[in-house]
Amino acid sequence: MTKTSIAIIGTGIVGERIINQAIDNPNIEIAAIYDENKERLEELAAKYHVSTVASLQELLQLKSDWVYIGTPPVSHAPLAQEIAKHGLHILSEKPLAHDATDGELMVQTAQQANVNTAMHFPLMYSPAVHQLKQELNEEEMGAITRIELHTYFPEWPRKWQQNPWIASREQGGFIREIFPHYFQLTHHLFGDLAIIAHETTYPDDVTLCETGVTALAKTTSGIPVVINGLSTIGQEERIDFKIFGTKKVVTLRNWSQVWTSTPYEAEQEVISAVVPHTLLQACHEALHNEDAFLVTFEEGLKVQRWIDELLSKE
Repeated sequence: MTKTSIAIIGTGIVGERIINQAIDNPNIEIAAIYDENKERLEELAAKYHVSTVASLQELLQLKSDWVYIGTPPVSHAPLAQEIAKHGLHILSEKPLAHDATDGELMVQTAQQANVNTAMHFPLMYSPAVHQLKQELNEEEMGAITRIELHTYFPEWPRKWQQNPWIASREQGGFIREIFPHYFQLTHHLFGDLAIIAHETTYPDDVTLCETGVTALAKTTSGIPVVINGLSTIGQEERIDFKIFGTKKVVTLRNWSQVWTSTPYEAEQEVISAVVPHTLLQACHEALHNEDAFLVTFEEGLKVQRWIDELLSKE
């Protein structure tokens, strides 16, 4: 079978993960990588033995099947426009864009160019989420009565994630960086959300991102959703996505652990024995008329609107 080629814009930590995923997949080949940070670009080129280019236009002229956008959110929309002009399929980092206005432009641009789109939501391709979905058996769960998302960070940005924009109010913060994964997962499992009320707190320095958020939402089927996030606090990092049923509660903890509990019994961790297909494998399958799971820009735009709501002052 013909390999699927991908060009990579952005060589940060997540961009490097995409490189590794591509190298590990025999169906994927890297056309080239590009970053304005020449030192980082050359570092990864030497480490992974991949080609580099000196400009965005040079990258697009390679006519790879997919182009991955792994740059700060404010750059996503203009990059997507350039990629679509060349008729190339677009894989974007989350959140989709800087805001919903830019997100709408990305959706329209891709539709007009008739190119495929995908979002980098790695959680959806993880063994943990595969196991989570297996646990949501109606007979075992009973009626689902609530969904809760709790995120706690002793500091933001996290120590491994230091860069010029991740702490900024304009583009950074844990609402933009962390919440999209869990909003998309909620949408995948339960459909659309409506945010009923929220309070987001910010430091006095107007250049810095949020420090806390509390919100109430509801799915279209009427399930209440509690959203809670805090940073700069005296505890270890912890993320719990909890689905409460009348017979069983299922928790996705710290991205990769699935815990279940039943009345009067302690939590038990459940280990998945399944290794699902990766995102890049799905990108390959989508171009070969195979059944592939991709989160499109249209779904990414839904998530973007919920993020924008939490970041609004109203």
